[in-house]
Parts: sequence; structure tokens; C-alpha cells
Amino acid sequence: MTATPSAPARRRGGKAVRHLLLSLGALVFLFPFYYMLVGSLRTTTAGDLSAAVPTGLTGANYTAVNGAISLGRSLLNSGVMTIGVLVCTLVFGVLAGYALAQLRFRGRGAVFAALLLVQMVPFQLLTLPLYVLVVRDYGLGDNYLGMMLPFAVNSTAVFLFRQFFRQMPPSLFEAARIDGASELRILWKIALPMARPAVLTALLLTFIGPWNEFLWPFLVTKDADMQPLAVSLASFLSNLQGTVANPAGALLAGACVLAVPAVVLFLLFQRHFTTTDIDSGVKG
Repeated sequence: MTATPSAPARRRGGKAVRHLLLSLGALVFLFPFYYMLVGSLRTTTAGDLSAAVPTGLTGANYTAVNGAISLGRSLLNSGVMTIGVLVCTLVFGVLAGYALAQLRFRGRGAVFAALLLVQMVPFQLLTLPLYVLVVRDYGLGDNYLGMMLPFAVNSTAVFLFRQFFRQMPPSLFEAARIDGASELRILWKIALPMARPAVLTALLLTFIGPWNEFLWPFLVTKDADMQPLAVSLASFLSNLQGTVANPAGALLAGACVLAVPAVVLFLLFQRHFTTTDIDSGVKG
């Protein structure tokens, strides 16, 4: 007769299988980053898996792409656009989310329903009317404000803050109102300090969008000195790749520069996504 594995042995076997599957998933997820990094450092980069072999490494590709599109200027443009969008997202998202979660006013349900409907409309569907409005009517072509304006209010961030503020104990807000605090003071002193996980999550998710945005900046910027890095890399691929010795390696070098800020921010703030201070405001 064959012996039946004991419960501890089955648990160890299941744990080993889970670790193996997670390791394989991590390998599949990290391989594109590894390929991009190694390919950006090779003297010759072919468009196949051979580019993943770390041989003949050099930093010349970074120098080449910087000479072709000026990485510093492109990074500055991306940073200005992204920081402006982040500030608008935080200000408008927190105010609108708090109002939808804690204030009682006529039409609140309709506003929230409209917010959900907006999330279902693809941005590409609004590109043409936005272009006419921003570039032709407002004259904001080749302008930082013109690049930021369509992303100033992020419906996803508003929804995130609204859901987070709704989870907070009503007794906190009722006690503050009894003490005579205004709604803005309640938001600033009570709600916002406890909403740090939501703030960090909204900022990181919002950062990825404008930092990697290509379509809208491509439409509203014709001056190369105003183009963010994603648009500059597309221009390099279309018009300037013949000016460097290793076009594929230079393009991967630019992609590495584009990816570094998002990866660094995620690694720095990932531990805050699962923490919350909501319960710390309630005793008993």
C-alpha cells in the first residue's frame, strides 16, 4: 500500500508550488526590464533575444540618444507636465471626493453617476474637440498649460478619494462640526492626514499617465523643445534613428530613462498602499 502524505508534507508541497509559480511570474514580469536595460548597454543591439545577453556593454547609447533628442530638455518637459497634473489631481480630487463623500447637497447622486460615466468614455473620443478647444480657441499649442489642461481633473482620483472618505467614521466629522470647525478645516486637519494611502496611490497612478502620455502632447506640441520624453522618443524612432550607430540600443536607452522615475516611485511608496490610519482616530 502507498503511504498517504501527512498534512505537514502536503502544506510544504503546496507552499513550494506557490513559490515556484510566483517566481515564474516574477521572472516573466521582470524580463522585459532586464532586456531593456541590457539592450541599452550593448554596443550592438539586435531585435531578438540575443540582445538579452550581457556582452560588449557600454554607455554610448545613452550619450547617442541624448545628442539626438536632448534627454535633459525632454525630461524637464515631462516633469513640468506631470507635476502640474499631479497638483491639479490632488487639489481637485481631494475637494471633489470629500464633497461627494461627506457633504449633503441636491444632485449629489447625479454628479457621482456622471463621474462614473466619464470613466467609460475613451480619451481618444474626446481628442478632436479638445484639440479644437485648447489649441484653436485658447491658443495653448506648444504650451505647458495646454498639455496639462485635459488631465487637470482625474475622475479616477475623485472616485478613489470619495470611496476612501466614505470609509472614515462619521463620528470624527460630527464631533468636529459640533466644535465649530468649517468643512475645509475638517478636510485639512482630520480627513486628509488619514488619507495618506489614498493620496499616495492616486499620485502614483496619476503619475504614470501623464509621464508616459504620447497622443495628446504629440498633437499640441510642434516645437521639439516643448515635447516630453515619450514624444521625443517617437520622433527619434521616426526621423533621427539614422543619426546614431546603434538605433535600437539608443531607443532602449531612452526607454530606460523614461521608465526609471515610475519604478523608483513605486519601490519607495509601495509599502504605504496597504497601510491606513483610519482606525487610529477612533478609540474604544
